[in-house]
Amino acid sequence: MEISPSKLNSFLFFKLPSAFWSGVRVKSISATKCEATVRHKWFNQNPFKSMYFAVQAMAAELTTGALMMMKIKQSGKNISMLVANNKSNFSKKATGLITFTCNDGHLIDDAIQKAIATGEGQTIWMKSIGVNTKGEQVSEMEFEWTIKVKDKQ
Repeated sequence: MEISPSKLNSFLFFKLPSAFWSGVRVKSISATKCEATVRHKWFNQNPFKSMYFAVQAMAAELTTGALMMMKIKQSGKNISMLVANNKSNFSKKATGLITFTCNDGHLIDDAIQKAIATGEGQTIWMKSIGVNTKGEQVSEMEFEWTIKVKDKQ
């Protein structure tokens, strides 16, 4: 099964309903890049009339995690993935349509190959940047993913 935006959005509905109901949607995914959008609405706002930070984090994490899921699937190995750490910077109020983009897909291949070759867990930091419709950056988030080849049982 190929990973596509529509399949990822179905995944959100069933496995991450809070992201789905907040309006997070994958728009595109390739070997190196993933984009997701979320629109500021009453439902996902904070008391300051901008998008709640956790909604931004869900969209940003999705762009990194979807790339990780796709690369793991392509490896054909049984590999676990988990976020170990994250860092966030907010530079502008998030209002309107916000697009989060991760361009770090190229970093994943080496980590997967090292995990397979050594049997040891690997970590990788991936960045997602959120911009508004004017192209202004509203937030930047980094996620430290850990991966490990699971034992065959």
